[in-house]
Amino acid sequence: MDDKKISDVSELQNIAKKVRRGIIEAVYNGKSGHPGGSLSIADIITVLYFYEMNVDVENPLWEDRDRLVLSKGHCSPALYSVLANRGFFSIDELKDFRNINSRLQGHPDMKKVPGVDMTTGSLGQGLSASVGMAIAGKLDNKDYRVYCILGDGEIEEGQIWEAAMSANKYKLDNLCVIVDNNNLQIDGTIEEVMSSYPIDQKFRSFGFEIVKIDGHDIEEIKSAFDVAKNVKGKPVCIIAKTIKGKGVKYMENQVAWHGKAPNDEQYNEAIKELE
Repeated sequence: MDDKKISDVSELQNIAKKVRRGIIEAVYNGKSGHPGGSLSIADIITVLYFYEMNVDVENPLWEDRDRLVLSKGHCSPALYSVLANRGFFSIDELKDFRNINSRLQGHPDMKKVPGVDMTTGSLGQGLSASVGMAIAGKLDNKDYRVYCILGDGEIEEGQIWEAAMSANKYKLDNLCVIVDNNNLQIDGTIEEVMSSYPIDQKFRSFGFEIVKIDGHDIEEIKSAFDVAKNVKGKPVCIIAKTIKGKGVKYMENQVAWHGKAPNDEQYNEAIKELE
């Protein structure tokens, strides 16, 4: 493993800004993609890869590494950007996003992209895969942890709750679920489409330890992961209140930016704001 873990909040904030720039670069150059939900998890995914998770950029398939399953796989620009900034591949490659010959396609592919632990994109399935990984870790007496990022719209899928039951049954204290609660999905607010509230009470009733945080506060994110590691005998669900499009003012809390690319003028405005 490498040991380049960063705990300084201001340094992590600066990296998160670089991750956001990478998201904008990818979606702009690919002329399609999902910037809103990628930007809302930028701080969380930065803390995961630069502070929390044990990974090895020289050996992406290291069997003792911590795993991340980005269940909301359409937000691949966030994952690609943090992996590039972490050193798994060149940051310049982000400009190839969604190009026909690129390995950085709209949904992450574990067979093509170093650092991707699970191929995702069919919403609702990532928690099941995460449960399987966590069970495997228990059976193999491994110390690795499994992290799963879910969208708050995604948890309207029934398979999520089947997986949650399994996580509780097998006492998967090596599993940490993060719900990106930005309150917007493709067609509108969570309440308008199919309310999944109260999210905390639902996961608690399925046997999860609940931690609620501001998903853009680096210190709170760090503390939540520290708490999660010390919970024994049950899985943890971190509910992160976030802002869709966070970091680019004209995208913030705008459902239209769920899945479209900025034009030249919007791209320049976003990059200037993130410099």
